[in-house]
Amino acid sequence: MPSSSVRLFPVPPYLRGAAESWFEHGDRAPRKPRLASSVVLVRDAPRGAETYLAYRRGESPLGRVAFPGGSINPEDDDAVTWFGPAPAAWAKALGIDDPRLARRHVVAAIRELFEEAGILLAGPDESTLLEGNRGPDWMAARVALAAGDKSFPELLKRRGLGLRTDLLRPLANWQTADFALRRFDTRYFAVVQPMGQEASLLEGKGSWGQWRSAAEEIAARNTTALGDEIGLPDTIGLTLSELTVPPVELVLEKLAGARGCIAYLASRRPAAVFRPELVEADGGYWLSVSLSGAGEGSAQHGR
Repeated sequence: MPSSSVRLFPVPPYLRGAAESWFEHGDRAPRKPRLASSVVLVRDAPRGAETYLAYRRGESPLGRVAFPGGSINPEDDDAVTWFGPAPAAWAKALGIDDPRLARRHVVAAIRELFEEAGILLAGPDESTLLEGNRGPDWMAARVALAAGDKSFPELLKRRGLGLRTDLLRPLANWQTADFALRRFDTRYFAVVQPMGQEASLLEGKGSWGQWRSAAEEIAARNTTALGDEIGLPDTIGLTLSELTVPPVELVLEKLAGARGCIAYLASRRPAAVFRPELVEADGGYWLSVSLSGAGEGSAQHGR
């Protein structure tokens, strides 16, 4: 039997008002979460496994510092050339009954990774991957996607590309706590940085984005080093837990303990669903998360 544990994570400063209001007004119906996908982009480096993190403006359910990701949109249903496991196989891997919904999550994951980090998991056939993603044309395509001027399926079709869904690995399903004003029902995926492609911020949108050592971030998690380095008014003086949401910190833990990116992606994971609960403890507000020993949170760190 896998061991289980309960972990407590501090409520980020920008959500404390919503947490206080939730307790003051008693039981209320939570807002309906928006479907979303997020991708953990990883690579091996001399200092250990690294992942790409970026700053997100506002009160994002993915965290102020987060992996690339965002909401599913209607165009994720449009026809695309598809390489890799069929949507029905993806549905099984994700623990979803509806293959069409599983397909939406996979398309959204690849779209958001390209829009926010410039990494495009696509190629002309099932064994070939785009080898270069730099240059003004690619950035212009990302800007057009972000503005809604072009759709992702249109971009793929025009360039003769199909989605390399076989490169993604499913991680887990995280649902934002009930009290939050903005809620996501997010499917997390992971992928190794493709050869010849470089991660970069979206022109005109990004304020900070970097490859970060998972081990170093976990070692410094109780300091304000990351928030101070980002140097923005809403990051300075904050610890890792205050900058991110629980799945980000737990992925960093797992990556920090992995023997390389391939081992991390190869780790077997159940199709688990995590939904943090708001609790009061020690005079503050916390997110309580029940974790299985087989999931992303098996490393016992923090509170």
